[in-house]
Amino acid sequence: MQVKDLMNPSVVTIEPTSSAALAARLLSRHNVGVLPVCGEDRKLRGMVTDRDIVLRCVAAEEDPAQTLVREIMTRGCATVSPQDDCRAATQLMARQQVRRLPVVEGGKLVGIVSLADLARSQCFDMEAAQALGEISENIVRR
Repeated sequence: MQVKDLMNPSVVTIEPTSSAALAARLLSRHNVGVLPVCGEDRKLRGMVTDRDIVLRCVAAEEDPAQTLVREIMTRGCATVSPQDDCRAATQLMARQQVRRLPVVEGGKLVGIVSLADLARSQCFDMEAAQALGEISENIVRR
């Protein structure tokens, strides 16, 4: 099975010049844990998470209304293409210690795939569980 069969093509994104406060509101409003950071051209620039906002903005005593997403986002994110095999995506998630991967085609964001998407398919539930276990083990070690 390919990533395109399980990915979510409806992704809420944010621009690098938006504020961390807006990112927090979007995360809350859409009940998601990550926002791909894209320019108007839909090219992926990075990812911003609730954790990024807390650790790189709030805990650093920066003003979320004045802090730009590009200042706190994670750059160089692992990505997959729609044609990639789902097992390979799950293995990449485990190696990179992430629960979600942006799906990029032709340099542009076309979707996102999560461990939950893979687990719900029931074709990859064992791989998803193993990846989640590896991510959780790494969190406990920190």
